[in-house]
Amino acid sequence: MVTLLLASSEDPASMNLYHTILDTSVWNKGTEMAHGVVHEHFSSKVHMLLINDIHHIFADDIDITHEEIKNVQVDEVLVLSKHASKSEIPALAIHFIGLPGQQPLGEKGYYGGYNGHLVPPSPRFGTLFRTLCDISSEKGLDSEFDVTIESTHHGPSLTKPTAYLEIGSTHSQWIRKDAAYVWALTIVRCLGLDGEKPSGVWEGTGSVMLGLGGGHYAPRHQSIISQTEIWVGHILANYSIIFDFKEKNTGISDQWKEAIDASLKATRISFPGGDIFVHLDRKSFKGWQRNMIISYLNDRNIPVYRGKEIMSLHKHKSSNESPK
Repeated sequence: MVTLLLASSEDPASMNLYHTILDTSVWNKGTEMAHGVVHEHFSSKVHMLLINDIHHIFADDIDITHEEIKNVQVDEVLVLSKHASKSEIPALAIHFIGLPGQQPLGEKGYYGGYNGHLVPPSPRFGTLFRTLCDISSEKGLDSEFDVTIESTHHGPSLTKPTAYLEIGSTHSQWIRKDAAYVWALTIVRCLGLDGEKPSGVWEGTGSVMLGLGGGHYAPRHQSIISQTEIWVGHILANYSIIFDFKEKNTGISDQWKEAIDASLKATRISFPGGDIFVHLDRKSFKGWQRNMIISYLNDRNIPVYRGKEIMSLHKHKSSNESPK
């Protein structure tokens, strides 16, 4: 059972992270194989794969390919990636992948993946983000970089639980060694590449938060994740939860339900035995939309909690500020 770190030669931030991680821990020299260059960590069950001539968002089924070629079981995939935004704000970002709410279902997405398909979320997500916050603060990078969570988006289409680890938002940041070093230290600490016990490993029990609503960035969900030790499932922005009217105003289409169902299904794969609940970014929905979502989830025995309720039920980490 291995964790697969995935890098692509087509992505400058990915290459920066790839080289920095190799320099930060002890790996073998690397072996050229049919699907790329494979490095194995000398003491931990972690492989790093560098693929060439294809961007990682289009590397469908690379997890299964790695299993077949290396004759191993891949437990999770962490993709080393650039982050791009119109604002060009320097950022260290993390997110899950998939195309929730996109139509027509099953059609290939422009940025990889398939419409309506969500890849199972990496259970290590919450631990990675909280560790990233700690280390970026320790290194003083949080004063320059926005340490942030994005909602679920883009490809590739994979089977194993996955998260994207990113440096943004322009080429000048993609190649910065200090930014890559913060991510490398985060990975080393969380995966136990320093000889310590790995953290963020799902052991079959716990509460798992599914975040619904908000924009592409998720400050209300992020606030809960950063202040608690909660496990994290998919986070869907409003643009993925689409309330379209059918023709001739015969009612609302099921597009919003399909997105929620897909996120629940993928999250359950990653957290077998977990107690899944939903946190709504309530202010991002119209009242009737919010009521429809809550009713739909109640019918499926999925609790919906307010931020203050979650904070009271789960361990506070540091801040006294409560999300809504």
